[in-house]
Amino acid sequence: MDEINLEEVKKRAVKGVLALTSRTFFLQLISFVTTFLLTIFLSPSIFGIFFVVSAVISFLGYFSDIGLAAALIQKKETITDEDLKTTFTIQQVLVGSVVGLSFIFSQKIALFYELDNAGLWLLRSLLISFFLSSLKTIPSIILERKLDFNRLVIPQIVETAFFSVVVVFLAIKGFGIASFSWAVLARGISGLIVIYFLSPWKIGFGFSPVVAKRLLSFGLPFQANSFLALVKDDLFTIFLGKVLPFSAIGYIGWAKKWAEFPLRLIMDNVIRVTFPAFSRLQNKPVYLKAALEKTILFLSLLILPMSLIMILIINPLVHLIPRYLKWEPALFSFYLFVLANLFSAISTPLTNVLNAIGKIKVTLKLMIMWTILTWLISPFLVFKMGFNGVALAAFLIAASTVIIPIVAVKKYIHFDLLPNIFPTKSKVLEEAKILWQNFRL
Repeated sequence: MDEINLEEVKKRAVKGVLALTSRTFFLQLISFVTTFLLTIFLSPSIFGIFFVVSAVISFLGYFSDIGLAAALIQKKETITDEDLKTTFTIQQVLVGSVVGLSFIFSQKIALFYELDNAGLWLLRSLLISFFLSSLKTIPSIILERKLDFNRLVIPQIVETAFFSVVVVFLAIKGFGIASFSWAVLARGISGLIVIYFLSPWKIGFGFSPVVAKRLLSFGLPFQANSFLALVKDDLFTIFLGKVLPFSAIGYIGWAKKWAEFPLRLIMDNVIRVTFPAFSRLQNKPVYLKAALEKTILFLSLLILPMSLIMILIINPLVHLIPRYLKWEPALFSFYLFVLANLFSAISTPLTNVLNAIGKIKVTLKLMIMWTILTWLISPFLVFKMGFNGVALAAFLIAASTVIIPIVAVKKYIHFDLLPNIFPTKSKVLEEAKILWQNFRL
């Protein structure tokens, strides 16, 4: 069903990164304009509510996935219809339970955060959108297994376009937080329709204990990593929603969003492509080493310059429009988040390759470390410095722990790091030539 030879893996991986990056550049441009307009017409408090409620949904959503999707992508052998149906059935049982219980307790959640009816409607809209997103899992897995990222990116384009048009239009019209409610529904419905058009899969239910056991052996440790990431990020945002005003949460979210622009444009696409590609190369250490080094080189050449540009333009951007000055208090956090993200650009592909070769327990230990440090350092700095403490903690943790995943990967793959972070001019030109040749194909 999905067997691909070694040369084809390498070719599709490179083309996949190029396809996703070139196409998502357009998406990020839309997102850039959308965010800029929204931060003009909406207050920091409204953004704070959106970030907190989104974090609540992400936390609840964890319990609807036990890593089966990742297990299917990582699986060495060809996936079967039995694999797909078992995964889909388990996921939908979990999703249905989470969404149903969340709807029942939605009013209590709203009361906990002192949300009005508009905030409650946002919570329920995100729950519906979450259910719709779960229906896209199997078609997406099929495309990822094939490394067919040209088609996989199309639903993202459609979703982003629908979300952006709806949320900006409603924000300008004065709908406030309800702008996000209608926009997330538009995004969920449009993406679902498009993914099934591009990757048709007849929805079917079934359950095989043998298949479930095999997939869970990878999925559960993988999901444990996801849970810790959830505790480190989303649960911490939920905590901040009770100890800081929504305006402060809005400042944090604004600073993170702008600081992460290079990562969202480049890193997300690279990781999405390299995980299935690395998984296919896990029994070919020489090729895996080369693929990892090229990944680090690619990220270094793009993320560092983009981050420096963001640092230079952000202050003039804030002062460009008088109504945008309300975000000036978040500038210090922005600079710290940018620096933290530069270290993440090194550690993330390393944890990605560890997952791809099946070393889930190693990445679990790394995530435990990062989670503990986040909950030890961040609350202390928040109470000392306010919302800026979140960004300072992120920088300190990222900078002080970046060496650990490097050492962990070197136990299995003897790769070169510094020559790819700081490449020579000739190496840059050589790689640029290769990328251009693949782009033209």
